[in-house]
Amino acid sequence: QVQLVESGGGLVQAGGSLTLSCAASGSIFSTMGWYRHAPGKQRELVASIRSGGTINYADSVKGRFTISRDNAKNSVYLQMNSLKPEDTAVYYCNAKESSWSGIIDYWGQGTQVTVSS
Repeated sequence: QVQLVESGGGLVQAGGSLTLSCAASGSIFSTMGWYRHAPGKQRELVASIRSGGTINYADSVKGRFTISRDNAKNSVYLQMNSLKPEDTAVYYCNAKESSWSGIIDYWGQGTQVTVSS
């Protein structure tokens, strides 16, 4: 059974930093990453990293956020620096598993990140 367990959200002032962690179990994932969902907006990709190391960032977080992955621990991390109020959202860990029928998406329970101005 696949399980994604997130930690690290919280309340921080603008300009501050937070680190999100996600520990996965139950499978090997081709891609792991983070999405966020802010009130009134659609869920959006924040950053993703493939098992081989290829990284993708949303334009809004480039230069401020850093995604990393520990394949041995099946974990993914998101270091968030220079946080802005517009980064406030629920952040979800995502893991993609390749199967014979296509890509299967798994999601964590979400962790709240609130950035005060």
